[in-house]
Amino acid sequence: MQHKKFSDFADEPELLEGDKVKIQDILNKEILITGHKIRESKFEKSNNSKCLTLQFDTNDEKHILFTGSSVLIDQIEKYKGEIPFLTTIKKIDKYYTFT
Repeated sequence: MQHKKFSDFADEPELLEGDKVKIQDILNKEILITGHKIRESKFEKSNNSKCLTLQFDTNDEKHILFTGSSVLIDQIEKYKGEIPFLTTIKKIDKYYTFT
């Protein structure tokens, strides 16, 4: 008798993997966005209750970062159909944005 594999029937979201990086460490550097997940934040913040987990590649290495940036969350929701894509994250005044 052939047994089913869990992966044949499970409807689990794809796990994001990679070394954790702080957003400040990749500012103004080109990265390849390869995945994302948006969930409720564990931290109370007055203007945003969401947390973005962003998976990306730099120099053929996988990384992830976590941010509550509402601009990045809005941009990734709007352009998620374009993933994978190359971008640079810039800090403009008090917010981060893809460029």
